[in-house]
Parts: sequence; structure tokens; C-alpha cells
Amino acid sequence: GAIKAFDENSMEIKRMFVTTAHRKKGIAKEILNELTSWSKELHYKKCILETSKSMTDAVQLYTNYGFAIIPNYGPYKNIESSICFEKII
Repeated sequence: GAIKAFDENSMEIKRMFVTTAHRKKGIAKEILNELTSWSKELHYKKCILETSKSMTDAVQLYTNYGFAIIPNYGPYKNIESSICFEKII
């Protein structure tokens, strides 16, 4: 997982990935926790991210972790297969 400043209030979570052999062990939640904590330490107000609608495990992870679906932003605005999320931190 990685983060990238999106604007003065938002950090974008990028490159979330856990290998298949290590999924369902809480690793993705730990990564999300670290990335959101790091974003908060850097004084950002929210985290945003994009994933594919077909990545149902990822969509469920983000929803369960408290991310809310938002309108597609930036480069994802007109991509039907994308779904965007945000979490106030």
C-alpha cells in the first residue's frame, strides 16, 4: 500500500495489494490502518481511493473499514468500471 497527496485535505491510497496466499488474514486491514494513520499524522482530513467494481473483495474490505462510496473523481470520472471511496480521518 502507498499514499499520495491528492489535494490539501485528501490523501489518496494507492497500490493496495495482498498476495492471494496471504489474503483473509487481516493484512489488508493492517495496511489500511497504517496508511490512514500516516495520513492523519500528516494532517490530512480524509483518505480517498479507487478500485474496480469487479474487485468485490476490495469493495467489501473498504466498505467494512468505514469507507463510503463517493462520485468518481479525477481520472476515474468517466470510467464505468471504477468505484471510488472516501473515509474521514
